[in-house]
Amino acid sequence: TQTQSPAATRTFLLLGPPGCGKGTQAERLARHFAIPAISTGEMIRGEIKAGTELGKIAAGVTITGGLLSDDLVNQIVRSRLSKDDCRGGFLLDGYPRTIPQAEYLAGLLGELGLPQPLVLHIDVPLDLLIERTCNRRYCPQCGAIYNLSTHPPKQPNRCDACGAELKQRDDDCEETVRNRLAAYERSTAPLIRHYSGGRYVRVEGSGSPDEVFQAILRALD
Repeated sequence: TQTQSPAATRTFLLLGPPGCGKGTQAERLARHFAIPAISTGEMIRGEIKAGTELGKIAAGVTITGGLLSDDLVNQIVRSRLSKDDCRGGFLLDGYPRTIPQAEYLAGLLGELGLPQPLVLHIDVPLDLLIERTCNRRYCPQCGAIYNLSTHPPKQPNRCDACGAELKQRDDDCEETVRNRLAAYERSTAPLIRHYSGGRYVRVEGSGSPDEVFQAILRALD
């Protein structure tokens, strides 16, 4: 197999609060650099589906609603990053979540001969995050997602694609969003401090997806 030189290898970590548009930017960056975008959830589901030993343990924990331990998540990350498609780089979304996980990742990348990650922090003001999340609507029939402020349906409360009545998720209300953001701040603020001395870039995430993507590419140059 062809291995790329470390200079050509892109390893990214995406940090940012819920509702900041990480998923959208992860997809775009993955396409742009032709690298896999890997989310923690996708990795865990992959192990469970493959029926691996790790997957069986993870399934047992997730069924009971528990949180996976650092040790288990680290092992799942090791399993995923050791695959061939990560040799030319990858983008991680949702990991690491703690300083011990960040330290484990640094050691793992060293072992795999991959460069330390460039950390992209998509930052969005609290008020805007609340507005974005509380304005989210989804179609229960076809799964389309709308936003009343940035991407409204053509007809009020009706899906453009199939005409079904749009719904709002139970957890997309202001109090829940504030609680989720407070939990994110508690867990991620130390990570941002941990990475901010090294290869760390903060990107303003208030604009449209296109504007944010262009800002990321400019920051990477």
